[in-house]
Amino acid sequence: MGWSKLKLDEVTVRRTHLLKLRRQGVRYDDPRVEALGYSSPDSARRDLSRALQAHRDAEAAEVSIYRQQENERLDDELSRLQKLEAAAHVVLNNRHIMVNNGRVILHPDTNQPMEDDAPVLQAIDRLVKIEDARRRNSERRAKLNGLDMPVKTEVTGADGGPLALSTADPDKLAALIAATSRLDSEQPANTATSTPDEDDEDEDRAQ
Repeated sequence: MGWSKLKLDEVTVRRTHLLKLRRQGVRYDDPRVEALGYSSPDSARRDLSRALQAHRDAEAAEVSIYRQQENERLDDELSRLQKLEAAAHVVLNNRHIMVNNGRVILHPDTNQPMEDDAPVLQAIDRLVKIEDARRRNSERRAKLNGLDMPVKTEVTGADGGPLALSTADPDKLAALIAATSRLDSEQPANTATSTPDEDDEDEDRAQ
């Protein structure tokens, strides 16, 4: 026998207060949780789990109904596109004669009725648009049903093992930094604008 509406309302209110307390960081063994009518922290924990699961089930049911309705709508769209495609092929396969003011236009050289290419070109354009609509329909259906989910890629090492990463020896790294620093200090940058030979010549002239 199921619960009465009053009992369901009481459970909903209690779970709402419990969820609010948990969002505030209140522990299950807090007196405020016990004041809601729970006999123990475990019963409160189980009740909240049931509430969350029921919420997830309700959301999943709504998503399933929405997905079914959208798939049916996409199926109807494909049926309409199929009918339009059949009509376009009829126009494409028929012979079309050019008419002006109710009179058939004859070719000046052959005196035969001239064919009108406009309906054929329009039918071809319609077929291209129908094919594009089918492509969008397929893309929408794949996205709706989760067929285009991102593919997860895992990078591993040899034989599927963990990826090996090399680390530098701290002592060797410190020695390398020290050696580089000495080289920099022993070779200061030359900021003079004259060359050594030019400086010697200037000193000889001064003497």
